[in-house]
Amino acid sequence: MIFESRSPTRVDLAGGTLDLWPLYMFVGGACTINLAIDIWTHVRLEPLKSKEVLIHSLDLNYEKKFKNFKEFVDCPDRQLLLVQKVFKFFEISSGFHLQTRSESPVGGGLGGSSSLTISLLKVIRKWKKIKWSVAQLVMVASNLEAEILNTPTGTQDYFPAISGGLQCLQYSATGVVARSIPFSRKVLQEKMLVVYTGQAHHSGINNFEVLKNAVARKPQTLGALNQLKEISDQVYRAVKQKKYSLLPALFEQEYKARVELEPSFGAPVIEKLRGLALRAGAEAVKICGAGGGGCTLIWVQPSQRESVVQACQKEGFQVLNAHPQPRLRRPDL
Repeated sequence: MIFESRSPTRVDLAGGTLDLWPLYMFVGGACTINLAIDIWTHVRLEPLKSKEVLIHSLDLNYEKKFKNFKEFVDCPDRQLLLVQKVFKFFEISSGFHLQTRSESPVGGGLGGSSSLTISLLKVIRKWKKIKWSVAQLVMVASNLEAEILNTPTGTQDYFPAISGGLQCLQYSATGVVARSIPFSRKVLQEKMLVVYTGQAHHSGINNFEVLKNAVARKPQTLGALNQLKEISDQVYRAVKQKKYSLLPALFEQEYKARVELEPSFGAPVIEKLRGLALRAGAEAVKICGAGGGGCTLIWVQPSQRESVVQACQKEGFQVLNAHPQPRLRRPDL
């Protein structure tokens, strides 16, 4: 029997970094707003009667066969870190053939590794008939990724991978509550562009710098975190009321607050992309994820869209074929 799963990635509209515990408690609770996009991660799992383990990562162009599970988990290849950690967690010792594929650029800031983690967990759940709640799935995924990255991890990336759609994640002392937000797919599809800088980012490193500075109570860091909280609250109200015309100004405020929070978020390559996009007619440019590279979300009117696309491509930036992904009717739990 063959088991398959897939999960969307996301663009974060506001509140990134605030999902990292305990940062949201330093500002009295906070929310993040995420939009799932149709850039997917895919997993295909075939249990084998033999003890062999076959791993094939299509996007990494990696393929390897192991004679047994121990040989697989002992292999030092960095391409295996995620799948090794997930399968060791479940103490799976029988043979299998695993095939993975991610449509997200490596280090793209779209939550690609988190989406792939969710896809792996979903497919193992099917195989081993494990019952999950969303909270359990998010907890396991974030803890496994923290162990791999050796840094604290937030949780905002896992919810869109599970449920899709536009969501507000509200963080407080009691945990996180996910609220689905109805949205106009047509408006968002017409006005948003997702552009990859070509330079991978390192979210764990960037966010850890913020965490250290926040714990040290540095005024600039705490001030920027509070700004991000206020902007996120405003973005939530705007999308909830479908007042999308308010978003460009809020995205520009978010950009400035994010660079104030940690200058490495606004890497030179992002500044270059931002400048040329605005000159070509874009209304706003928002850093995706923790920045320092990866992708940006560009907000542009339909009449200026082609001009912005051409300007980005002329300078070697990759315009991704990304569209808003509606809420999944049946989350694969």
